[in-house]
Amino acid sequence: MRVLLTGAAGFIGSSVAEALLRRGDAVVGVDNFNDFYDPAIKERNAAEVAATAAAHGAEFTLLRADLVTDPVLDRVFEDDATRPDVICHLAAWAGVRPSIQRPMIYETTNVQGTLRILELCRKYDVRPFVFASSSSVYGARTEVPFRETDRVDDPISPYAATKKAGELLGYTYHHLHGTRFIGLRFFTVYGPRQRPEMAIHLFARRILDGEPIRMHGDGSSSRDYTYIDDIVEGVVASIDRAATTDGYRVYNLGNSATTTLAGLIQQIEAACGKAAVIQQVEDQPGDVPRTFADIARAKEELAYDPRTPVEEGIPKFVAWLRALRGGA
Repeated sequence: MRVLLTGAAGFIGSSVAEALLRRGDAVVGVDNFNDFYDPAIKERNAAEVAATAAAHGAEFTLLRADLVTDPVLDRVFEDDATRPDVICHLAAWAGVRPSIQRPMIYETTNVQGTLRILELCRKYDVRPFVFASSSSVYGARTEVPFRETDRVDDPISPYAATKKAGELLGYTYHHLHGTRFIGLRFFTVYGPRQRPEMAIHLFARRILDGEPIRMHGDGSSSRDYTYIDDIVEGVVASIDRAATTDGYRVYNLGNSATTTLAGLIQQIEAACGKAAVIQQVEDQPGDVPRTFADIARAKEELAYDPRTPVEEGIPKFVAWLRALRGGA
């Protein structure tokens, strides 16, 4: 199977790419290596994916391209030899807080970029389409756990609004053109290669260096933290389902357990073997008080079965971070 994977040099994208290559799929990866965070991190991810492809004798092509404007994407679809069988669209400008400062770039990449890929799929009759959505579409709701059938019409950040828009576009193309659309609502993914500005990575790095960390609020906010290996299994299962099953479907991919912010810091402290220097600051606009995934649908239809609790995942992440830093 040939998979067009957008965001292929990112945290989740590079991990999905390796899983596909290990099982023998051909992957055409797309990434624009933007400066949202240090592009050298994406270069390292891409090099590791290429090494995995070589080790498994799998076909990996990396396109350095912009989703919205680059004509190379048209050429990929035009050529019978490179036209994908399935789309896995993970590329996006991510993060709730930055989207409040830079809403236009989020709309351009996340909405227009998604629409362009959907249009190419319509034009060249590529129907299976897996889309990375987000738990942020649930907004500030307090009733838990979050279910795919819940009303999600009140996003509280531009990022969340763009992810909701992607789901809506997917339904429209399913209805009009028969797109086999699967939207995946990711719940706070962490693990090796996690972006450096995300809380677990940032906290662990600062704790190891003896620098203070900022705890927003009183520490009672909670998240459903999901380890990268579990997410990858859910994405790959979704790719297989989209390749064989008609319809439009949305799935929660989470761990179906919650950890408070204060509890998360304690877990990171234990894994680092050092106490955190905590600076308590006010809550940030756009942040939600709680996330908690109901994963019954994903379990039933994707055989999704997350197996890494935070108590195991955090030490794995810290071990990776230490190795990346030369053992420090």
